[in-house]
Amino acid sequence: MTLWILLASLALTSGAFLFFGFGGRRATLTRRDGSVAILTDQLAEVAADRDRGLISGAEAEGAEIEIKRRLLSVARRTEAAPERRGSGRAIGALLAVAVPAAAVLLYLQIGAPEVAGRPSEEIAAQRAEAAQVAALTAELKARLESDPEGGPTEGWVLLGQTYMNMGRYEDAAGAFASMAEREGADSSVQSRYAEALIAAESGVVTPKARRVIDRAIALDSANPAAVFYLSQAREQEGALVTARALLVERLDSADGFQPWMELFIASANRLGEQTGDAPLDLTRYAPMLGGGREPSAADVAAAQDMAPEDRMAFVESMVEGLAARLEDEPGDLDGWIRLMRAYDVLGRTEDAAEARTRARAAVGALPSDDPRRVPALRALDGK
Repeated sequence: MTLWILLASLALTSGAFLFFGFGGRRATLTRRDGSVAILTDQLAEVAADRDRGLISGAEAEGAEIEIKRRLLSVARRTEAAPERRGSGRAIGALLAVAVPAAAVLLYLQIGAPEVAGRPSEEIAAQRAEAAQVAALTAELKARLESDPEGGPTEGWVLLGQTYMNMGRYEDAAGAFASMAEREGADSSVQSRYAEALIAAESGVVTPKARRVIDRAIALDSANPAAVFYLSQAREQEGALVTARALLVERLDSADGFQPWMELFIASANRLGEQTGDAPLDLTRYAPMLGGGREPSAADVAAAQDMAPEDRMAFVESMVEGLAARLEDEPGDLDGWIRLMRAYDVLGRTEDAAEARTRARAAVGALPSDDPRRVPALRALDGK
């Protein structure tokens, strides 16, 4: 109740200022004066942010130049025509009622006084963390540049990837360029360099990026990243058929399931909508995702070379593919038992219980003399 009394008091006070202000002597401040005041405040804010370390000196200087340019523009602008006076008191009365009413309605719609705002300590901690990352990144760059031997490749990779994560794509391109020109730079380094160049141009493959892509392809024609960016370049050149063919050819040459396949298929199908080609399905290249079979030796070998997160995605994809197939083939008893065991391994207890229920239903649909009934029931009972 206290909060509402306070809000009502503030609304009435502001309304009184509006009402009596419009009926009295007109203010002498012009729109030019207001613009100058706002821009002056912005200059002060930029200086304060720079002093607190929230923005770099270069960023502050750029902002100050832009604000000063606007100040000069305001100073040169001729004064606008005098405003129509009309009925000032009538306008003031309208605003005195409308502004508080609109504020109350908006507050009732989206307000939540019981929800606390973000603590200033949390905001300060996040800014401090960002400043620390920026400082460490700058220190790493300084060390690499001061190294008489040019700095270790791993350091430049870390620097480039950090810049990519920060969205500083031009800096990332510079870091990867330091490695790309070295003797022995492999296809992976070249494709990372190309990725940064393309990101810096908002997805446009520039001639410089195209040359880097060509180097990556020359070093390893099977590099998926290089093939993908080459396809992107060909698409931007208008060669849609060639762009799609590059993706399909790389998919066809893959040995077992690979994490990048879904991206390739999505891009190929997007291009196929324009070229009139039939859409591709992931099960064409990874049958275990839709066929419900156990992975082959080649699949297992490929999974061993994956990063942990990619390996988990591989397993999850197989399980989800099996589950999707069983929805179309609910009588596949062996499939339900495999799915139940997979869910148990993944710790998905609710899904495992559901698969066990579906498996029991499949057992119940078998003839009484079916030899699969007894071993299936034992498997379901954990025996």
